[in-house]
Amino acid sequence: MTSTTAPATIDTSAALAHFAAKLAFETDPSDVASALGDADPGFVLVDSRGSAAWAQGHLPAAVHLPTARIAAEAAALIPSGTPVVVYCWGPGCNGGTKAALEFAKLGYPVREMIGGFEYWAREGFEVTTSGGVDRRTPDPLTAPSSLPVCDC
Repeated sequence: MTSTTAPATIDTSAALAHFAAKLAFETDPSDVASALGDADPGFVLVDSRGSAAWAQGHLPAAVHLPTARIAAEAAALIPSGTPVVVYCWGPGCNGGTKAALEFAKLGYPVREMIGGFEYWAREGFEVTTSGGVDRRTPDPLTAPSSLPVCDC
């Protein structure tokens, strides 16, 4: 019997294509935080969640554009051709993927921030709430508590 976790033969060219494609279309909270530290991060960050979620907390640099409004409103908010990074709630939600698809349909270069808002907050990065800016203690299961990045 062949194991489903250790294939008998590994197609390294398929693995190369698969992982290169993932990195071309996905990013993570640590990489986004690092890029946002630059004067020009090279992208517009978009929170694709609804208004109640946005009010509960969002990334300080984000533009609020719920997925259902992307097709109608993206061009007025984000110049055509501008790279976009989208996020939604977290890994249990495919809202970021849906938002990325909407931006791709409009011709924007787009990446999804995997982990979404949940992992941004869990890694201890700043979050804007109705009470101001908040920063939670990093969850040691998601990020080393002594570093601002995952160091991977």
